[in-house]
Amino acid sequence: MGDIAMIVPVLSVLVKKYPELTITVLTRNFFAPLFSHLSNVRIYEADLTGVHEGVLGLGTLARELREEEIDAVADLHDVLRTNVLRSLFYFYGIPFEQIDKGRSQKKALTRENNKEFRQLKSTHQRYADVFEKLGYPIDLSEYTPPARRELLPSVYEIIGKQSLKWLGVAPFAQHQSKCYPKDLMEKVLSQLSDLATIRIIMFGGGDSEKEQLEEWEEKFENCISVVKKLRFAEELSLISNLDAMVSMDSGNAHLAAIFGIPVISLWGVTHPYAGFRAFNQPMENCILPDLDKYPKIPTSVYGDKVPEGYEDVMRSIPPENVIAKILDNL
Repeated sequence: MGDIAMIVPVLSVLVKKYPELTITVLTRNFFAPLFSHLSNVRIYEADLTGVHEGVLGLGTLARELREEEIDAVADLHDVLRTNVLRSLFYFYGIPFEQIDKGRSQKKALTRENNKEFRQLKSTHQRYADVFEKLGYPIDLSEYTPPARRELLPSVYEIIGKQSLKWLGVAPFAQHQSKCYPKDLMEKVLSQLSDLATIRIIMFGGGDSEKEQLEEWEEKFENCISVVKKLRFAEELSLISNLDAMVSMDSGNAHLAAIFGIPVISLWGVTHPYAGFRAFNQPMENCILPDLDKYPKIPTSVYGDKVPEGYEDVMRSIPPENVIAKILDNL
């Protein structure tokens, strides 16, 4: 979801500068609400477990897209499936440009020895570069966040209408190495809840995350979990109305950034230098572990590699630092 969310600001600038374009986003229909505010942007669903499964299915997909009169293709993913599509579109004579993921640079950034520790190009800019290769250069500094979305009564029924600051908290990530430890997160939630001026709205997904957030909802007075209580479009409308979002290096940071919401992000064995910092968010809002104690960070781009002794890097982030950064932003 984070990869998809990072596309939204780029397409926003693109369609504003080139209103004559019609953009077809090939993705899951679940993500359609992310693009609903963009004119000339539509979703074409890839049924990867059905009619579009496997190489033959991708052939069917390519033929369907050709019939949609696609004039050019921007591959923002560069995976096996899109490489198959690239060959098919080449056969059809349709221009196809592909993202440069900077794999060699990322390898140099994450290797243990002779690490090249420097800021790499952002993923958002790598997306923009693909459109430039197709003849549509854009300047991402021209991005304007969309207006806050209208909240439906169903959202207010869950959150309430108290005149409090709304703080989103998304404490989970795909890999445990990117999650703030449970006991430390509880200290953050406890102190913020005691202020009685902040409504803490917790985001997540899946049964285990739902169970954890419901436990905190019960334990801390001003905390509310929205897991499996809202549709994705409703969650987006809620995120657009937050005063700040606390997130790991994960998709919720990118969702909040679409709307210009201040994002306080916590990083484990990954690092913003790899190019996945939330869009237009300042570096000072990225809370990092003790890099003097853990000099191998980043150990990987996605958090899937944890060297021995690096299992608890996030414990070097004091809860007091997280709370102070949250209050600064609120």
